[in-house]
Amino acid sequence: MIISASRRTDIPAYYSEWFFNRLNQGYALVRNPFNGRQFSKIDLRPENIDGIVFWSKNPIPMLNKLDRLDGLAYYFQFTLNPYGADIEPNLPEKERLIEAFKELSGKAGRQRVVWRYDPIIFNACYTPEFHMRAFRELALRLAPYTEKCTVSFLDDYLKIRSAIKNAGIYFPSDTLAEELICSFADSARHAGIYIDACAEMGNFEKYGVGAAACVDIGRFEKLGVKGLEYKKDKNQRPLCGCMKSVDIGAYNTCRSGCIYCYAGHLKNGCVLMETGAEMLGE
Repeated sequence: MIISASRRTDIPAYYSEWFFNRLNQGYALVRNPFNGRQFSKIDLRPENIDGIVFWSKNPIPMLNKLDRLDGLAYYFQFTLNPYGADIEPNLPEKERLIEAFKELSGKAGRQRVVWRYDPIIFNACYTPEFHMRAFRELALRLAPYTEKCTVSFLDDYLKIRSAIKNAGIYFPSDTLAEELICSFADSARHAGIYIDACAEMGNFEKYGVGAAACVDIGRFEKLGVKGLEYKKDKNQRPLCGCMKSVDIGAYNTCRSGCIYCYAGHLKNGCVLMETGAEMLGE
């Protein structure tokens, strides 16, 4: 079993103690996002975990706890974007996150840290030219600490339409998207890292940009996991290349407040039960 921790919230940033408590207890309760009265008990005993994928924009609170993952196969999907507090209001300063990226790579290993530049958004401030410069600069700085970068464009989720409209965000034409991917591919090659695209309709193979599998059987095999069988995750979007995993997070529990987020934010009265089995979302 592969554990996803988590597409629904930032467990390394806010709930790492809950996560390690759950590992110690050997299980977690996960609420069905479509039926709040239904729960699944997820077996988290080490012998039943083939691997763990952490998703985070800020793993700093977890950096001094990585030794508690010894014996487990894991890697991080670390989203590091060039946006300011207008888009990602509750994240640390960018330079601190870059240093955290380096520290995580140094402690866990370069193969355990995937850089995500995601989602790519456009408005009067974050122009195509801005992204070309920002990606090039970040790629050069992060290349010694990662093997690859996964990129994707903002998706049009109903629940974020008001927020992105207020921020003047627009969606790119196919031509603009292709021009940007071409530029990113050149920058990635120059920096010496591989680049792929997550669940994108465009065919970017001619630029050397493949289709991403963020929950990646190949990466786990590189980490020494044997006997995995690829089964597509039917709960994800049709273009998603991820293998099947079990997500143990909860929607509406993240505190980062990113305006583009589909998973929702922590609301008044919504708390995490740090010592309980369930992560409670509204």
